[in-house]
Amino acid sequence: MSKLATEDEFLDLSDYGRSIAKLFANGLKNTRFTPIHVTLAFGVCGLIAIYCILQNHYFLASFFIILKSIIDAVDGELARIKNTPSYVGRYLDSVFDIILNFLFFGTICFVSKTSLGMTLIAFFCIQLQGTLYNYYYVILRHNSAGGDKTSKVFEDKSPRALPGETQKWVNFWFKIYTIVYGVFDKIIHLLDSDAYKVKTLPNWFMTFVSLFGLGFQLLIIAIMLSLGWIDMIVPFFIFYSILIFVFIGIRKVFINKKE
Repeated sequence: MSKLATEDEFLDLSDYGRSIAKLFANGLKNTRFTPIHVTLAFGVCGLIAIYCILQNHYFLASFFIILKSIIDAVDGELARIKNTPSYVGRYLDSVFDIILNFLFFGTICFVSKTSLGMTLIAFFCIQLQGTLYNYYYVILRHNSAGGDKTSKVFEDKSPRALPGETQKWVNFWFKIYTIVYGVFDKIIHLLDSDAYKVKTLPNWFMTFVSLFGLGFQLLIIAIMLSLGWIDMIVPFFIFYSILIFVFIGIRKVFINKKE
């Protein structure tokens, strides 16, 4: 089951591992593995990549970063195949992502000539980039007929627990999610507060914005590591943030609001 209606599907440059993820998910369909288990697996994969960076095994680190990106898509696919949507899983996935991003950049700072201040700025930038992509993507899904509604455009209150999960744990992980993502959500909403009013977001626009998707960001990091450009990763992602204002400008000028 797709997150979007057929007419709203677009070439997602950050979702290059989706076909492999679907194969993995189908292989786990009749097992006891749950989406939470898969989320834990991609967390472990990310930690292995970090260890490889610390040991200067950059090619191996690149492999595990890409593998982490692919496995990151498996939990959602498995939840859809088993028809077990979960807010706990959705928030846990996002929290793991931001923790791993912080550890990736912290590790890159440790083994390279990059300053801590620049690294923190780059981490902030990469999270803003990903938040913009997710913001537009969730808006598109909510406006798409039959689109996935698990994620909310505005995460302002804890949702009601779905079957198979408890309200206590939904509330807990929602609180953690808002703590680590709240500032990024507020900034993006402030920069483009009217985006949710659009009729739709064109496929070409979403393809461009998917340059900010986590999968594509990780692909860039993996490529730069494998080429030995570790000292350039932090400044690249700071400069890359210029596109935030480019994408928001395009949305405001060329993509009309609902009538």
